[in-house]
Amino acid sequence: MNSGEVARLAGVSVRTLRHYHQIGVLPEPPRAANGYRRYRAGDLVRLLRIKRLAALGIPLERMPQLLDGTGQDPPELLDQLDRELAAQIERLTRQREVIARIRAEGSAPDIPPELGRFFAVFGAAATDISPELTAADRDQSILLAHLVGDQAMPQLGEFYDLMASEEYAPRVVEFARRFGDLGPETGADELDALVEQFVELFGPAVTAVGGSDVLPTIDEKRVKLLDDLRDDQLNDGQRTFLARVQARFA
Repeated sequence: MNSGEVARLAGVSVRTLRHYHQIGVLPEPPRAANGYRRYRAGDLVRLLRIKRLAALGIPLERMPQLLDGTGQDPPELLDQLDRELAAQIERLTRQREVIARIRAEGSAPDIPPELGRFFAVFGAAATDISPELTAADRDQSILLAHLVGDQAMPQLGEFYDLMASEEYAPRVVEFARRFGDLGPETGADELDALVEQFVELFGPAVTAVGGSDVLPTIDEKRVKLLDDLRDDQLNDGQRTFLARVQARFA
């Protein structure tokens, strides 16, 4: 048999056949006088055994031990493979749960699921807020979620869920409009008044979730990343407002 014939009988491509030769799992048969490889029934059997092992999820690099009867015992290898598959199933199950949550909340898939409900609610309600400000809020939240890490994400997610509640969502939208109106020309008195309004409106939420620890402590280098992003996306008045709010909750 030539390569095309044996590949067709085994149900694989010629390219796959050549790959098996390259990695050494399928020895190359001798060549005929015309220079073409000549496969025999034994080569086909070996190829079928490889297909069966691959269907079980056994990596190609482990196959020679099973095919040639050397190295790791089959039961031991199967136990190890079963543990690896169980871990994959658990990971895929969690991934499906996240996808289901994203669908149910109508949130964007590129946003951490813990923050998805907030942005779905905010996006639906804040139709008259500039796309630039909405994008800035999204980007800063994504970066913050990454910087606080998995351990602190439940606390951060709890705060964002509270902001998406019926009680707070209208306040968030209204305040986003006021924030969008801030600029370099905004006076100190106006900024101070707006900070006081912010504390009055959202202070109870900060206290309810975790007081001053609602945003977990992150090191200076990571804070600098947030500052750099805000410098790129916000104007002087908006940055000054955020600095004053942070000082109030410090």
